[in-house]
Amino acid sequence: MKKSIVMLAFCLPAVLFMSSFATKNSKEVTVTSISSDWMKSKSGTWPGMKDGKTYWYKIDKNAGLWWSTDGKKWAAVSDGAWADKSGKWLKIHEGKLVWSADGSSWSEVPDWTWEGSDGKWYKFNNKWELWVK
Repeated sequence: MKKSIVMLAFCLPAVLFMSSFATKNSKEVTVTSISSDWMKSKSGTWPGMKDGKTYWYKIDKNAGLWWSTDGKKWAAVSDGAWADKSGKWLKIHEGKLVWSADGSSWSEVPDWTWEGSDGKWYKFNNKWELWVK
């Protein structure tokens, strides 16, 4: 018992000192995390380049492709295709997102994901809703 009291008498001041030191020197830390999660696009549009000009694209509820140069006036895209950042052509064909480097040989886009001309990543889910990363 005497040993415990001596130990407590010795340790208590050290604990109080450390507690006081930590309180005086502590600073509030704010942690900001950058998430790489996908978010549903609020506008439902994505940019693409054609002949050095930016076009805005969107699809309708039937997966029909539309484009605009100003985001206000929209026109149907007759061939239904747009280009990604690397120059591959993409289009919706037979219920799938497909792409081609030459415009004649098409294959399904993995995960229906592509990089837009703005450097952001885009994808469609199975309901043709646009998501952005």
